[in-house]
Amino acid sequence: MEILRTPDECFAGLPDYNFEPHYTTITGSDGVSLRFHFVDEGTRDADPIVLLHGNPSWSYLHRHMISGLVALGHRVISLDLMGLGRSDKPNDPNYYTLARHVEWVSAWFEAEDLRNVTMYCQDWGGMIGLGSLVNIGDRVARVIASNTGLPVGEGANKAMRDWLEFSSSVPELPIGLLLNGGSTRELSSAEMAAYNAPYPDGSYQTSPKIFPSLIPVQPDNPGVPQNRETWNYLDTWTKPFLTVYGSADPIAFKPGAHLKFQERVPGAKNLNHIVIEGANHFIQEDAPEELVAIIHTFVS
Repeated sequence: MEILRTPDECFAGLPDYNFEPHYTTITGSDGVSLRFHFVDEGTRDADPIVLLHGNPSWSYLHRHMISGLVALGHRVISLDLMGLGRSDKPNDPNYYTLARHVEWVSAWFEAEDLRNVTMYCQDWGGMIGLGSLVNIGDRVARVIASNTGLPVGEGANKAMRDWLEFSSSVPELPIGLLLNGGSTRELSSAEMAAYNAPYPDGSYQTSPKIFPSLIPVQPDNPGVPQNRETWNYLDTWTKPFLTVYGSADPIAFKPGAHLKFQERVPGAKNLNHIVIEGANHFIQEDAPEELVAIIHTFVS
């Protein structure tokens, strides 16, 4: 297995993204060391807000939220999931599993020794971030689940089936176009190019291409036990747990993933859960100012 790293020059001059890169190397239980990339902005005296993106995006998705929250006095950390963005990219598709992603992110939280965290997690950032709570829940003070879910083999809706079929049929994902298609607003050509930046060619896309097959929508998917464990843990989660979804999201909102969190997670009771009208799956592109205000209020 080869571990690829996108050349730094690929990230030069990206619009609205002038953040200093930070790196931490973690070693998995298999002995393989991998390097995470993350943005870490704002005062170190403030409790951290950790932003977790999904597939096939990276921390560029959070650029406006980072700037907005920092301007309000927060420390904001935006992690690139392994295989995406500026993080390392193992090129063996069989190496990626939901359990490994949870292990990697948990190890990163431990390595950074983050405490009293506000976790904002969208899409795969939710499945992996919520899964990591089993290991690092004592470090997290509150959670915001956004356009995400924890399927345990119930089957896929049409939007999910179309995504699985498409992602498995193309040699290279048009990532910028996918981000544009999953946003209500029209992204500029420069923004779409920024989403393509981590992937100079298809050899760097092992992770984004394999991610769809890891979604535990089939009963026999290897990720089902992992998500069941996460649900069992969330059934005991009493700290604040807010859902913020986009009304135009076909992946998580329309099937009602937010309602399942609200019904099952004790910490979600009696909170004013939010639906942002018109926001699509990549809610961070459609409603960054609203998300900044929601997170700021939730932390305060």
